[in-house]
Amino acid sequence: MSVALRVVATHLPGRTAVADLPELAELGAAERASCLALGIDTVAVGPDLSAVDLATRAGRQALAAAGLGPERLDGLVLIESRAPETFSTSEATRLQRLLGADRAWAFSVGGLGCASVVPALLAAAGRLATEPSAAHILVAHGSKPVTARRYRHPVTVNGDSGQAVLVSRDGPLRVRDILLETSGTYWDLFHVDYRGRAPEQWREECTDVPTYAFRLAVESRKRIAALTGRLLERNGLDRDAVSCYVGQNLSTAAHRIVAESLDVKLSAACTDNLRDNGHLGPNDALFNLAAAVDRGELPEGGLAVVLNMSPAAAWSAMLVEHGAGEGGAVCL
Repeated sequence: MSVALRVVATHLPGRTAVADLPELAELGAAERASCLALGIDTVAVGPDLSAVDLATRAGRQALAAAGLGPERLDGLVLIESRAPETFSTSEATRLQRLLGADRAWAFSVGGLGCASVVPALLAAAGRLATEPSAAHILVAHGSKPVTARRYRHPVTVNGDSGQAVLVSRDGPLRVRDILLETSGTYWDLFHVDYRGRAPEQWREECTDVPTYAFRLAVESRKRIAALTGRLLERNGLDRDAVSCYVGQNLSTAAHRIVAESLDVKLSAACTDNLRDNGHLGPNDALFNLAAAVDRGELPEGGLAVVLNMSPAAAWSAMLVEHGAGEGGAVCL
C-alpha cells in the first residue's frame, strides 16, 4: 500500500469515575462486579457534545497540527455513529460543512462496530490510489454510546471521543498492509431494540452471553493469530521484526486474549488508555498507536501490528512502519 497516516488527532472530553456512574446502582451484584473488573477506572464523558461535535473538534485539531486549511482536503470519510441524531440526514456532509471542507467529497462507512476504522482507511487509500490529483483525505469519527447507559454487559464501558486521521501518500506512519475478515454468524449478538421506546428506555443487550464469552472469544483468538501470521508472512517478516503490538480497549480480559493468542505483550499504552478512558469505539486502535509512538514504544524505523476486533463480527490486522515517510510523527 502507498498510504500514510500524517496526523492522528484524538479529542477527549472530561473524565468520570466508573464507580460514580449512575447506572451502577441499578445493576445486580454480578453485573456490577463484572463492570468493576474490566480494568477501567474512568471514562471520557462529554454530555453536551454529539458524535458530530466530537468528530469536528478532532478534525480541526488534525488540520491545525498539519498546517492545512480545510479547503485543501480532497476527501472526507466519516465513520458512521452508532445512533445518528436524526434520520434521513447526512452526518458526513454536516461534518464537511462544519469543517469548511467545501472542495472535498464526503461519505460515511460503517457496519463493523469498532473495526469500522479499517474500511474507512481502505476507502481513503483507494481514493489516493485512483485519483492522482488527490493528496489529503480526512477520516473522522465521533464515538458516543448508543444508550444513556455506558456499561455494555459483559464487554466494556463506553467513553466519548472524537478522532480525525489525515491520510496522505507521505507521512511519519506508513501503512504497509491491511487484512480484514468478517463473519455473519454474530451479526445480531448485540442489539438495541429502540422502536416504540423512549431513548431513556433503550438498552444495549447481548443476546447470548455464553456465545460472546466463549465461542466468539475462541474464534477471535484463532482469527487474530491467523491474520497476524498471514500479515507478517506476506510482507516477508517474522515476529522479531515487530517492535510493538497495539489493540483496542475493551477490557483487560480482551487484552489478555490478544496477547495470549500471539504470545506477545501488548503496548502499555493500551492498558493505560483503557484504564483512563474506557472503550472509544473505532478510535481506540489508532489512539493507542499514537500513544505508543509518543511514549517511545514504537521507535523511528520500527514496525507495529495494529489489531482490531468487533463482536459484529470483524477482525483486522494492520502493519504500520514509523518513520518511513517525511517528517516526524505528528500524533495528538
